[in-house]
Amino acid sequence: MIRWSIRSIGSEGTVLLASCTGVAFAFLLVMFFEAVFNGESERITAYPTQVNADVWVMQKGVSNMHMAVSQLWDWKEDRIRSIEGVADTESILYMNAVIDVGDREWFAYIVGLDERADFSAPWAMHSGKRLPERGEMVIPETLARLTGLQTGDNIAIADRRFTIIGLSEGTFSMANSIVFVSKVDLADIMSATGSVSYVMVRAASGVSPIELAQRILNQVDKVNALPQKKFINNDHHLARQMGVEIIAMMSIIGSLLAIVIVAFTVHMFILRRKRELAILKALGYRNRHVYMSVLLQALLLTLGGLALSFAFALVLFPMISLLVPAVSLKWTLASLLKTTIAAFLVAALAALWPARQVVRVDPLAVFHG
Repeated sequence: MIRWSIRSIGSEGTVLLASCTGVAFAFLLVMFFEAVFNGESERITAYPTQVNADVWVMQKGVSNMHMAVSQLWDWKEDRIRSIEGVADTESILYMNAVIDVGDREWFAYIVGLDERADFSAPWAMHSGKRLPERGEMVIPETLARLTGLQTGDNIAIADRRFTIIGLSEGTFSMANSIVFVSKVDLADIMSATGSVSYVMVRAASGVSPIELAQRILNQVDKVNALPQKKFINNDHHLARQMGVEIIAMMSIIGSLLAIVIVAFTVHMFILRRKRELAILKALGYRNRHVYMSVLLQALLLTLGGLALSFAFALVLFPMISLLVPAVSLKWTLASLLKTTIAAFLVAALAALWPARQVVRVDPLAVFHG
């Protein structure tokens, strides 16, 4: 029965190729939206993920960075630095703002850096200076490409002009860009002289981030302190809820469309073999054999479609990233496994209806007409 099923599915090469291609494009659509969703989720939380800190300290009641507002007196950083187990600290000012880029406006995270910032500064540079001084700014290289900007050009934040002196990498997403200015400039814009937004803490060797965060909570009033991993998880969770809701909805719509396409393709492919399966039943094969044959053919068809979709993705996705730099794409093993499992479940369910029709056919009726 297995051998016959394999021979049968390969007997019409053109139909098989067309069916596999239809399934492939259905799941290519799902993979694309999943890749966009994962890529944008990662880029939105790029800053706290890339900063090499063990503990984040912020205003009490705040537990993340994405779309958050935090303000601490700067003397609290000195207090934190004196706590046993703290190896080093850096602090930033931070605000969400719309920046004027030519005739367009872009939503951005504005990070104010100290003159000697190290691990709080941009982690990868495309070109130019890494640390901005007064009146200077570092912007994402992707933003510069999209807008035609280059080093030496000006950008306005709250009616204040800044000169671009560097282009960073990995700091752009469709939802927001990360822009770096000097802390002094941002303090003037925010009217936040004498305060910071976040203090990033490095633990001494052998000190647990969880233990150090608790020490800070016990010794510094009106702050919240979280280990790096917990802080990133909070930020990522909120970002997926807020910043990528539209992409998530597109992903769901794409998945539903793929289910319909796969179900229809598999259903029609199996219906073309309805008479063959009915003949097998007339020749004495039991109902379970018919179901097994239909299921096997559906799974083989889906496997072929998935293989094609992965091949298409390997070619198309890098091209999309080059041609449309604003779109961040990221594959994950979890997404690929989820797509594969969903494909086989849909294929199996789609094959049940024609199989059920076959097993209900009177074997003698197959030889009439």
